[in-house]
Parts: sequence; C-alpha cells; structure tokens
Amino acid sequence: MPIVLPYIPRTITVHLGPPDQWAENVTVSFPEYVKNVTSSEIYPTWEPSAIRANVLAIISFALNRVYTDHYPSRGYDFQITSTTAYDQKFIRDRNIFENISEIVDDTFNSYIRRIGFVEPLAAKFCNGTTTTCRGLSQWGSQNLAQQGLNSIEILRHYYGNDIEIVVNAPVQELGESYPGTPQRLGMVGEPVFVIQVSLNRIAQNYPAIPKIWPVNGIYDEKTEQAVQEFQKIFNLAPDGVVGPATWYRLAYLYVGITRLSELISEGQRYRQIGFRYPGVLREGSSGTSVRTLQYMLGVLAEFNRALDTLPIDGEFGSKTLRAVRAYQSYAGLPPDGVVGEQTWNRLYRDYIGIGNYLQNDRVRFFGDPVAEAMGRADRERYGTSARLGQFPGFTMGLGSTDQKGEKLV
Repeated sequence: MPIVLPYIPRTITVHLGPPDQWAENVTVSFPEYVKNVTSSEIYPTWEPSAIRANVLAIISFALNRVYTDHYPSRGYDFQITSTTAYDQKFIRDRNIFENISEIVDDTFNSYIRRIGFVEPLAAKFCNGTTTTCRGLSQWGSQNLAQQGLNSIEILRHYYGNDIEIVVNAPVQELGESYPGTPQRLGMVGEPVFVIQVSLNRIAQNYPAIPKIWPVNGIYDEKTEQAVQEFQKIFNLAPDGVVGPATWYRLAYLYVGITRLSELISEGQRYRQIGFRYPGVLREGSSGTSVRTLQYMLGVLAEFNRALDTLPIDGEFGSKTLRAVRAYQSYAGLPPDGVVGEQTWNRLYRDYIGIGNYLQNDRVRFFGDPVAEAMGRADRERYGTSARLGQFPGFTMGLGSTDQKGEKLV
C-alpha cells in the first residue's frame, strides 16, 4: 500500500521459480528485466506498434507488482517471479533482440493506468492462441498492428478506452513501502494518512473496525482504537502500534479487497501529499495542490480552535476560502484568502512544527510558537509538564515525588 505515486525502480528482484518453491533470486536493472521478458514473450519480427504495446503491458504489470507490495506483503523477499503461471516469463542470461532493446530504452519509464486511478494497470496478457484471457492477446496485437493500429489503439482495444499512458515517470532506488518507523499515537504525516485510508476501506468488509474521521494524518486515539481492532481480528499483537507486521498485513488486505492487483480493480485514488509550493491558489482552484492545502489546514485545526476543519476534496470553495483567511489572520498575514508563496511556506512551517513536536517532544509546548497552534486546554495541560524522555536528574522509585510534590504510586 505504497503512499507515493508510482516510480520506476532502478532494479527489480526476480524469483526464478514459483513463489512458494525454493529458487534463486536475481536482481537486475528494470530496463534489463523488461527487455528480457519482452524477448522471451514475443517475436522481434512483429510490427513496431505491436512490440511497443506489449512492452507497455509488461512494464505496467511489473510496476503493479512493485506498487502493491504483491510479494513482500506475503513475506517474500522478491518483487516478481519468472513463471507465467503467476507473472511474466524471464529467462536468465538470455539474448536480447536489438530492436526490442531500442523500444524498451525509449519506453521503460512509461506505463498504463486507468484515468483517475493511481496504480499502474495490472495489464495481464496471454498469447491468444493456446491460452486466452481478459487482457491483451499477444498474437492479436500483431494482427491489429498489421491492420494499421498504433500501440495506444491496440492497448485500448484490449483494456478499454478509459486508459492513459504515463510518460517520464521518476526513476529511483527500490524502497519498501513501510516508512521505517513504527507509527503510533501522536504521530503525524503521510504514513498515518495511508493507515487511516486503508483501515476505513477494510472496515467496509470488517465492520467491527471503527471508522476514522476525519482522515487527517494524525495518529489520534480513534486511529489507535481502529488499529487495535484490526490487530485483534487478524491475530496480531493488539498494541495499537503499526510496525512492519501490521503495516504489511494492512497492505495485503487493502490490495486484496480493492483488487489493485487485478485487471478490473476498485482503483487507488489518493496520491502522495507533495509540499513544494505549487503556485498561487485561490477560490476556484482545484486539484492535488488544493488537497494538500486542505490537509495542512486540517492538521492545524486539530490543535487550534480558531481554525475550522474542512473536507479534503481538492476544490477551493467557500469553506476553504474561510479556512485560509482564518489561518492568515492567526499567522499575521494579510487575510486575502489567496495562498501565495508566503502563506504556503508559513503554513507548511507550522504543519511541520506540530509534526516534529508530536513525534519528538509531545509534552512541553508552553512558551513555544507551536503552543499557539494548540487549544488553551491543551496548553494548560502540557505547559508545566516535564520534557518527555528527559532524565529528571535523580533515580525514580516507589515513594518518589515529582516537582509538584505529588507522590508516585
């Protein structure tokens, strides 16, 4: 259940056999993998448009496996297998055809997705002669190419008119979807946002899991309770902390329920929250940047009663306008309701400030600028507390008292 937009991994690890049987794993560059599979699946004498259509299907299927943590979420240490019973044909050290290599070099950072969805299409295919399927027919693609269809027309013939090609996708090192740090009460950020979205969708199939609202990226008590119930249902330690075991179990269930690894899926619609200044936003603006703006305003509203919560719908309407003006007034900026670079950067700074303090300090807010982003009751509650994790200077034991003279029991 990755939280970033799909990327092209520099390398991919292939298991040279069925997933549940021992076999060697080999790690190759992603373009090398695509060239190998294409040279193993189709013929270099085919029409260029047929070859290109098959290359895009091969790329998209492999990226879907990476994006959905298809095998890591099941406990395997590879991204894909070499067998067509599960994935795509990969033959170690095979010869690569020159024209296929050239097409892959020109195409490897492109993939297919359905319009409005995030995940690369699980572009299944078959040879179309000895086996047939609901996806692309390899020999059928050659026949269509000979009739004059281009690669996009061929792909739409098999996958539908609601697909599009993403080009120039970013290339980066293959990473785990798990954020690297257990997510727990008080944390703020995109991993928490993904946990909340995933739990809410899984709760539709498992109603015992309480719904989380608002979905705001703040690991609050409602999120902790939902995590604990999820852990109880799926025989995990119900500690309310999302470590690797809970994270990958969430990913496995979410992908399975939404069928993200299937050709016909429910579709993944939420995207990475990108915090770089996107340009001026004002009433009437829409899109991902507005969703990010609403998300940050919503986080601050959780700690400042002067700010209103608002839906994260990507539409800069009257509610967002009021929320922006309220924030600008609080921050000492001209309350014009227009989000320019100054407003965006100040908002982002306050958002990050809350996240850092909740994760690293979590107790002492009094006298700090972040305290002003909290309600009065919270400031009074935390203002005179000792710093979390700071050694008090003396050994604590039964009968000790704190600085207020209250006895520890």
